[in-house]
Amino acid sequence: MPRIALFAGDGIGPEVIAEAVKALRAVEGRSGETFEFVPLAIGGDALDRFGLPIRQSDIDLAGNADAALLGAVGGPAWDAVEPALRPERGLLQIRHALGLFANLRPVHVLPALVQNSPLRAEIVEHVDLLVVRELTGGIYFGRPSRRWVSARGRSAVDTLRYRDDEIERVVRLAYELARTRRGRLTSVDKSNVLRTSQLWREVVDELREEYADVETEHILVDAMAMHLIQNPGRFDVIVTENMFGDILTDEASVLSGSIGLLPSASLSDKVGMQPGTRYGLYEPIHGSAPDLAGKGRANPAGAILSGAMLLRWSLGMPDLARKIEQAVSNVIASGVRTIDIAERDVAAVSTAEFGDEVVRHVTERGAATRITSPAE
Repeated sequence: MPRIALFAGDGIGPEVIAEAVKALRAVEGRSGETFEFVPLAIGGDALDRFGLPIRQSDIDLAGNADAALLGAVGGPAWDAVEPALRPERGLLQIRHALGLFANLRPVHVLPALVQNSPLRAEIVEHVDLLVVRELTGGIYFGRPSRRWVSARGRSAVDTLRYRDDEIERVVRLAYELARTRRGRLTSVDKSNVLRTSQLWREVVDELREEYADVETEHILVDAMAMHLIQNPGRFDVIVTENMFGDILTDEASVLSGSIGLLPSASLSDKVGMQPGTRYGLYEPIHGSAPDLAGKGRANPAGAILSGAMLLRWSLGMPDLARKIEQAVSNVIASGVRTIDIAERDVAAVSTAEFGDEVVRHVTERGAATRITSPAE
């Protein structure tokens, strides 16, 4: 029985996760399996209830599951919390503890939403790219990282550090993914300035000989920010370090017309349920959007599609993943849309109504699902 840890989180997180669970329930009967969902706490939710952005016991429970699904963390309610206890620290902790070293963010512009993009239709109509972001190294985890006050005033330092093995494992994964797609890899760095980027480029060049069947190019990160707007359709798989990936994927997210549409997978080296699968934590790339919480206005497509990625990458059920992905595409094409992507003069549906319509396209009746709660 596959076990899926659920971190609903903050803001709109619980609402979108509920719709992702509905979609997974709708397909589980077709898998011959019964999914067991285990609710856990992260972010502001965990901080309010337990005084920590995530408990070690919840990290352990998530690590013992077959995969994890997360909504969103953070919000203004916790802005005054000391840095070590901020909701976002829960995400950094679980990524590090579970070895979630590679973040996959697909960006695909649906034909029905080409006109929703802020860019011209001819620029975005063929966009189908995958960003592979290194997730457990770089400046977010480097030491020292601190602030201090001296006679000259306030100072701060963050440390950007990478080892060659950290670079190799994420670049190797990106190469393997490029082989399953269109055979093109773009590595993004800042090697004209940064020593870490010079090492990054060296490792990529060493691996490119092993992957001679994949077309490889290097692009500096500032140039990449420009190319993503000018000609995003030319890219296939993009691999980059942690902070660059964080920034570039937010930029790329607007190509689709709404950040609410996009899923992500954070993968580890831990072998999943089937050969070729990995343990992963899956989440929509949007934030907690506290101003939308409880209003039924959030777009759950990113969360639902994150559930589809979970089926593919951690449970080895690609047919069911495609069924959910196609259902989301069909629902949007039919004109049933949340407010962020609604057509002019067409009434928007609520978060739950969008999820119900996805379920209807997947199956007439979903199978029962057992939900358990760990002991507090």
